[in-house]
Amino acid sequence: MYTQENGFYIAHGANGPISILGNMANRHGLIAGATGTGKTVTLQVIAESFCKAGVPCFMADMKGDLSGISQPGKLSGFIEKRLPEFGISQESLTFEGCPVRFYDVYGEQGIPMRATIGEMGPDLMARIMGLNDTQTGVLNILYRILDEKGILLDDIKDLRSALDWLSRHAKEYTTQYGNVAPASIGAIQRALLHLENQGADKFFGIPSFNIMDLLDTRDGKGVMSVLAADKLMLQPKLYSTFLLWLLSELYSTLPEVGDLEKPRLVFFFDEAHMLFEDTSKALTDKIEQVIRLIRSKGVGIFFISQLPTDIPDVILGQLGNRVQHALRAYTPRDQKAVKVAAETFRANPQFKTEDAILELETGEALVSFLDEKGAPSVVERAKVLFPLSQIGAITEGQRLDINNGNSDINRKYKESQERESVFEVFAREAEAEAKAAEEAAAAKEAEKAEKSKKGEKSIWSKVWKAVVTAVTGTIATILGKTVSDAITGKKSKNTSVKDAAGRAVKNATSAAGRQILRDVLGNVIKGK
Repeated sequence: MYTQENGFYIAHGANGPISILGNMANRHGLIAGATGTGKTVTLQVIAESFCKAGVPCFMADMKGDLSGISQPGKLSGFIEKRLPEFGISQESLTFEGCPVRFYDVYGEQGIPMRATIGEMGPDLMARIMGLNDTQTGVLNILYRILDEKGILLDDIKDLRSALDWLSRHAKEYTTQYGNVAPASIGAIQRALLHLENQGADKFFGIPSFNIMDLLDTRDGKGVMSVLAADKLMLQPKLYSTFLLWLLSELYSTLPEVGDLEKPRLVFFFDEAHMLFEDTSKALTDKIEQVIRLIRSKGVGIFFISQLPTDIPDVILGQLGNRVQHALRAYTPRDQKAVKVAAETFRANPQFKTEDAILELETGEALVSFLDEKGAPSVVERAKVLFPLSQIGAITEGQRLDINNGNSDINRKYKESQERESVFEVFAREAEAEAKAAEEAAAAKEAEKAEKSKKGEKSIWSKVWKAVVTAVTGTIATILGKTVSDAITGKKSKNTSVKDAAGRAVKNATSAAGRQILRDVLGNVIKGK
């Protein structure tokens, strides 16, 4: 019913049906309004329209209300009253649910959705942990070093081990990458511990989620991927950064397709203001770039927030399809927000936009979609259609049945896996370094022993030479004296010869001792 020949029937105004054109649905959109004005139902109606046209959607379910999109709706007094206003007969109604997959980062209410710390990248990890610029710089250095080493970061344990390794090897990389202060590493470790205590360790790991699984269809209908976000919402930084990671993965993975007759995927970003709170300008620029270029990949994005002012102007200007529910103007800030919201529409001469925003009833909205030329249409006051699926949450039993029915993809992601961790890589590296150091020390000792052996041999060689020289000289002297006495006719007594021989041995021994002493003292002085 909600899919027309050239678009998706969303609301009914004074001039009849109001539709989002299929080839303009990837130009992004905004659903805004105060709490309780009908934003969730509008999201459900738009998602249903895409589903029936074979366009898969991704959406975060904050309170469990969107789980009802999986079940057929039913006729109610409210719907019955609206039928004549929409020009719809009761007989033409076919209540039905959409094919749904439930996901859950924590793996409790649906299929686990994981990402590795390496895939998240240093900037997104820094945002999750709330790091300052200096600490973010250290994290970037670590990622760069690990990339060069070919080491993958899977989970929090890996990042903790890598940080510990960096703290011990920081000096080796100071010249190349800059100073890595121990205080910065300590701050990152503390932030990591805090993140782990929040349960984020269940999100990081393998198998990481394959973004292509969001593009599935079933029986010609687009599969609705519904992320259970009631628990995830308690960690706003993790929630918004995770959705930003999904968008970035879509942008980097999908091929360019240009303008299609209908989108390949529509991504609903609820509580969009969280994406831009406490976000650096560099990251905001990156978000703006992804949003601007991802439409060429066939992906449309709808931001859901209370106020248009929650969205930066540079991004708000790219949201061509607008549904604005009622706002309240109790404070000066609220009044300013109403005025800004009114100024974002192309004025309709039949009513004053600013006044209409304050007068809208539940289920009513100001609607402006892009026309065939890509220009915003004149704003219309309209009533949003009712969904054909169930409004409100489903039971735990119904959710369990749906999860069991998605057995193939459930098996794919249900159990976490382990591969060689960073800790094991660095432990092996440390073992290799220790072994190399041990071998070097042994070689040095062997060289020292060899030198000592050669030195000892040299000393005794000198001793022997000194003894031989002394004895030889003395004997020569004695022999010379004997020959001389023979020539002069003097007689040598045996006692004299004996005394001379004794003195020769004594002199030789003394000479050898003096030589040894000189060599030893010389070696000591030289440090040998």
